[in-house]
Amino acid sequence: MATSTVMQTVLATPVASGLVKNRSRVSNLFSATYVPRLRGSASKRVQCKAKLDDQIKKIAESGSTPEPKVSPKFLDLFAFSGPAPERINGRLAMIGFVAAMAVELSKGQDLFSQISNGGVSWFVGTSILLSVASLIPLFKGVSAESRSEGVMTSDAEMWNGRFAMLGLVALAYTEYVSGRTLL
Repeated sequence: MATSTVMQTVLATPVASGLVKNRSRVSNLFSATYVPRLRGSASKRVQCKAKLDDQIKKIAESGSTPEPKVSPKFLDLFAFSGPAPERINGRLAMIGFVAAMAVELSKGQDLFSQISNGGVSWFVGTSILLSVASLIPLFKGVSAESRSEGVMTSDAEMWNGRFAMLGLVALAYTEYVSGRTLL
């Protein structure tokens, strides 16, 4: 409320003619008699956007911005908010969901019969392979964010993994409750 009152008083103050040099540009935004003005000894710092863009380009060209690094310590990688647990579980869930749906479509087996008919060995083998493949770059200190570009970003991978985890749980729950395959 206080901000609204201050803005109304600032906008309702008549403009001093000496402060505005190009009245035609100002009148496009405000009426000719009302333009915000600075009170007393208040000062504003204005910087041109082109100068800011030039500064950003210089920083990018000089390479002074370091790539995001990951701590290669085992406990840091597997911490609750570390980079490994959710990413590895998401990758496993994406492969698991696609494999479960493919087997269900081709053989007509539900998720529980897939697991009981040799699916555990495939699950363990895939889990070990993907976990090791996901951990090697992390132990070298390379983050997934530093390697993501374009459409396939690390954020997209995280969201796809989250949805795949939810999809596997929903698939298992639906098949358990209904007692038959989903498709």
